Amino acid sequence: MELFSKILKAAVDGVASDIHIKVGTPVVFRINRELISIECPVPTMEWMNKIVQTITPTHMMKRLEEEREVDFSYFIPEVGRFRTNLFQQRGQWALAMRHVKNHVASFQELGLLEQIKTIAESPRGIVLVAGSTGSGKSTTLAAMIEHINANFKKHIITLEDPIEFVFEDNQCVIEQREVGLDTVSFHHALRNVLRQDPDIIMLGEMRDAISFGAAMSAADTGHLVVSTLHTTTAAQSITRILDFFKADEREQVRRQLAATLRGVVCQRMVPTLDNRMTPALEIMINSPLIKKMLEENRLEKLTAAIETGTDDGMITFNQSLFNLVKDGKVSEKEALAKASNPQALEMNFKGIFLNEGGRIVG
Repeated sequence: MELFSKILKAAVDGVASDIHIKVGTPVVFRINRELISIECPVPTMEWMNKIVQTITPTHMMKRLEEEREVDFSYFIPEVGRFRTNLFQQRGQWALAMRHVKNHVASFQELGLLEQIKTIAESPRGIVLVAGSTGSGKSTTLAAMIEHINANFKKHIITLEDPIEFVFEDNQCVIEQREVGLDTVSFHHALRNVLRQDPDIIMLGEMRDAISFGAAMSAADTGHLVVSTLHTTTAAQSITRILDFFKADEREQVRRQLAATLRGVVCQRMVPTLDNRMTPALEIMINSPLIKKMLEENRLEKLTAAIETGTDDGMITFNQSLFNLVKDGKVSEKEALAKASNPQALEMNFKGIFLNEGGRIVG
């Protein structure tokens, strides 16, 4: 275990985001999104088996035997907390670990837009943070919770699998429940959470019809529900939610969503000119126009409504990327690589802007 602890400490000291360990190959760190092999003894099967037996929580062992992979949180005092996925490849154990920083970054540190504060301060409803894997969804969600914790007296309950950021009570009372450790299952916790007198419920991930149905029920009764969703655009998030449900249920769900949704924040990480990362953001606010489109099932018009909804605090990825380039933070090349519509963004850089009908407006 001494070598294992040294590996994790080296990862933290080297500002690695992820650690990959498997039998017979060098240990690999991900630093600034690049994979780098480190100098240390190559893991053996015997050593790996010992690590698995030591770090896997007791309550996870049966599940590990049955499913051959589990998620859990691993903590070493004076080193840090790691979101851990233990799995098998070629019949041998492998580890993918992500360092979870104890410090919850502020909106300003993360480069988030001011309107996200307004979304986080919603008194009730559903707020979603969307994006692909590695886009910083959990970090943004944590910043929203910490903002509430610093400024409002609320009771917050989180349901996570596993816990990623540890919150300390400030203005809020916060209870963090980890699936497998603090509750039998995600769905079991959802059935009971409203009996625990929450003002705000944070779900680590919106994963199926049961979780979203519970979220809508909580929002209908005056609670704020914040969660993440694995989608690449704000408008696509609506389609993804409806896909959770059977075809004959979608009409009702869509109308409920129109009434309960507060906003969707979708993000993509973009390399900056100073070799850091910054989020490009797409924000959809449930304005009267967005609500009407949801009610009338005109989902194909959502992107155009976001583009013209700047007065309501909305912004598209293309608009966000254009602003990042204009502010000297991101190169045009990187912006085009992350754009939803690279051709339109390239025209924007040349001073040409088109309206919804394709007419030049500037």
